[in-house]
Amino acid sequence: MSQHFRPPAIPLVTVDPYFSVWSTADCLTDQHPTHWTNKRSSMTGLIRIDGQTRRFMGMTELAEGSDFQEPDALKQTNLEVTATSSKYRFEGDGIRLEVDFTTPLLLDDLELLSRPASYVTFRTQSIDGKSHDVNIYLDVTGEWCVNTPDQKIVWSRKAIGDGIDALRMGSEQQPVLQRVGDDVRIDWGFMYLAASKSESTRTAIQSYRLRNHFIESGHVSLPDDEHMPRAVEDDTPVMAVQFDFGAVNETMQSEYAVLAYDDIHSIEYFNQPLKAYWRRNGTSFEDMLAAAFSQYDEIIGKCEEFDRELRQESEDAGGSQYADILSLAYRQAISAHKLVVDENAEILFLSKECFSNGCIGTVDVSYPSIPLFLRYNSELVKGMMRPIFRYAASEQWPYEFAPHDVGCYPVANGQVYGENKLEYQMPIEECGNMLIMAAAVCLSEQNADFAEKHWELLTKWANYLIENGLDPNNQLCTDDFAGHLAHNANLSVKAIIGIGAYAILCRMLGKTEEMSRYSDTAKEMATQWIAMDEASDHYKLTFDSSEDTWSMKYNLVWDNLFGLGLFSGDVMAKEIPYYLAKQNRYGTPLDSRNTYTKSDWLVWCASMAPSKEDFAKMIAPLWYSLHESPSRVPLTDWYDTVTGKQIGFQNRTVVGGFYIQLLSPF
Repeated sequence: MSQHFRPPAIPLVTVDPYFSVWSTADCLTDQHPTHWTNKRSSMTGLIRIDGQTRRFMGMTELAEGSDFQEPDALKQTNLEVTATSSKYRFEGDGIRLEVDFTTPLLLDDLELLSRPASYVTFRTQSIDGKSHDVNIYLDVTGEWCVNTPDQKIVWSRKAIGDGIDALRMGSEQQPVLQRVGDDVRIDWGFMYLAASKSESTRTAIQSYRLRNHFIESGHVSLPDDEHMPRAVEDDTPVMAVQFDFGAVNETMQSEYAVLAYDDIHSIEYFNQPLKAYWRRNGTSFEDMLAAAFSQYDEIIGKCEEFDRELRQESEDAGGSQYADILSLAYRQAISAHKLVVDENAEILFLSKECFSNGCIGTVDVSYPSIPLFLRYNSELVKGMMRPIFRYAASEQWPYEFAPHDVGCYPVANGQVYGENKLEYQMPIEECGNMLIMAAAVCLSEQNADFAEKHWELLTKWANYLIENGLDPNNQLCTDDFAGHLAHNANLSVKAIIGIGAYAILCRMLGKTEEMSRYSDTAKEMATQWIAMDEASDHYKLTFDSSEDTWSMKYNLVWDNLFGLGLFSGDVMAKEIPYYLAKQNRYGTPLDSRNTYTKSDWLVWCASMAPSKEDFAKMIAPLWYSLHESPSRVPLTDWYDTVTGKQIGFQNRTVVGGFYIQLLSPF
């Protein structure tokens, strides 16, 4: 890399939309870690070296305005963010400390992917040729298991098998699946901190002032707090573990802890509570946690191998800056989903539309995210689509076009967007999305059985696009923050490619006559589109707008990937130079109406560039937007290209779309 990458936020524990904690500072000691919603989820790390205590994570004091003197921070010397891990390195007082946060979201292993267990690994060694006495302290607060700190919690400890000491905390009331919304945190189930039992490992559940006790004494040797239930904000309880490394020399020594969350039930799906995928065969939480410990070495090895392979592949595809972006996006794109199975044991992979409206299973959030999942496990794309097919086929859905969502996370009982009023729907958008996604997953698997199972709906939606898609009326598209727009040229592209996608499915199912009819229709519509939208050196925002308007035609990417050939190569040959000419410091705006952009669409357009050099030119401003943005939040996909500031949205799954450059034509 030409210069070290500074992510706007660093994933620490990223399992699902509730179990998701980040660092939003340059150094891990600059502030408390936070939930992706920016609410504090304190986690503190202390190291005692030869009787002197230093901080390596978070802060000790919770009370704002306190004059408490924080222990000095151990100097952070490096940070590396890989696909599955965030790796910090610190040095001081004669030792080196490495702290790795690993969530093993390996897409080819759904059992592991859904396991709500994340690792914190500590490695330390002497770097001055001397032996040093080292103790490490880690804790998490009750903030991790409530929505607001005035809620009361209870706690306990449990021995799992002969070798695991597990501490747990959870809300007193346990309102399972009762809290619905966007800017909320889980307040049911139990948060765990677990470590292997040994003579050198100690655990405690106490007031957060246990941190001060360790600073002064080097031990967590206090009895467990018995004053419960109590509100999290009342002398905040923590679960803590201490690792006594003893005399540390030049040989690297390591220990690890597991942070885990038992959510009991994960999703309400058409009025039925569903458990997480890993529980589908009756596995208990204790057995899952025991497996996380017994498989530690194997899992870490697999993660490291995957991280290396992805890094190499992404550098080959788009350069080092592109590789940085993909590594940062990986865990976010996956962990804003929840993996469950329905009553037929079919996979459901349900997203949360984070800091947008909290919808669950949103079609136009799934659509931009699918490149990552097509690359590594297309079954998960089916898992995104099944809830929409089920709802659209029910009597609950009154329209002839595809729905937008199936509820508000974590309750998937039917669409909530726009109160289901017709004027707030996205008819062309969602029909096109579902058809393109269906073709993509069937081509990926070289099998169209999935489409055939839902053929009646797909046919209805393809016909809807033929009737309404060429020149869309005044309606919303996925970029709904920009408002309603009539005669939207990019939305028309989606409709045309959606019809072409349906023709592909017809071909795969041996429906030759239908294939020809829909293919010919798509070609005719594309020809009309070019005539209606062409300006001198680019294509316009809308068919009826002036020639100085423009927009990123990101939907055209599927014409390339599907090999449809609906739009002549001249279209993108004009568009890419135009996008480059319109670039600001942090990228090309979404369209001529504003200076903001959508990063997923920017990458899709870059992937259509005629050369690797042009791809890199379009990607570099995105890299700098992440590296320099003053908005310290999990990846936002909606930001200003002049200032680099977040406009809205964060932690959304759409960043899976960044992986589109890794897809080969189908």
